[in-house]
Amino acid sequence: MTDLIVFGVGNNRYALKIDNIQRIIQSRELTDIPNAHELIDGMMSYEGKVIKVLNFRKLIALPMYEDELRKKFAELKVAHQNWVDELRDSIYKGVLFTKTTNPHKCELGIWLDGFKSVDEVITVILNELVNNHKQLHMLGAEALEVYNSDIEKAKEIVDQEVELKFHQTMSAIDTFTAKLSSVANSLQKLILYEKNEKYFAIKVDTIEDIAHIEEDAIMRSEETHDFGELLELEGVLDMDGVLINVIKNIDIPN
Repeated sequence: MTDLIVFGVGNNRYALKIDNIQRIIQSRELTDIPNAHELIDGMMSYEGKVIKVLNFRKLIALPMYEDELRKKFAELKVAHQNWVDELRDSIYKGVLFTKTTNPHKCELGIWLDGFKSVDEVITVILNELVNNHKQLHMLGAEALEVYNSDIEKAKEIVDQEVELKFHQTMSAIDTFTAKLSSVANSLQKLILYEKNEKYFAIKVDTIEDIAHIEEDAIMRSEETHDFGELLELEGVLDMDGVLINVIKNIDIPN
């Protein structure tokens, strides 16, 4: 039997043998290294050791995690503008409102419910965003309810209260996304790795699972699976229909 740590980077899944993994910790702010290799994000001190951090996204040529978050929140802002536009059409034109008024069921609400920060500053910003977002949806629900008995009052709620809370929510999103480096640290993980007397950390998006497998469960290919001198794959593992790339060797640039 072989034990593997399965981790996610973007839409991809990878696995490392647990034998070489010392610990998994939360990502954190790093100290820059002058003239460091482009794959190295920086270094940190941990339990008396100075550890370089290898960014796995850079290693496999994926966009930076912060960039993906920035794109996601830009899309969420557009989605909420569409939400307000449809709400207004519903109140002014009698068009059926098809979106949710539950702040926990829209895409932003689901994301916020799943996010926990280890940074006190981010937590304060997050709470403001959560509160504004919740009130925005509650005001939308109120306008739709009032519409049945007082259309003019419903229009007033949309034009004044909903509009104000929408702009406050968008402003809170902007404040939140201005701190995306710290947000990313609250989400990403560091795998502390040691092999062949080298000790370094690997920054990944998520830790998915611990897999206990037989060696012959790894589907090996005749292809080399060589992604350069720093990363070599051993094969692919199928876990409940999810394909996981099993890493044979991983190294850090000098």
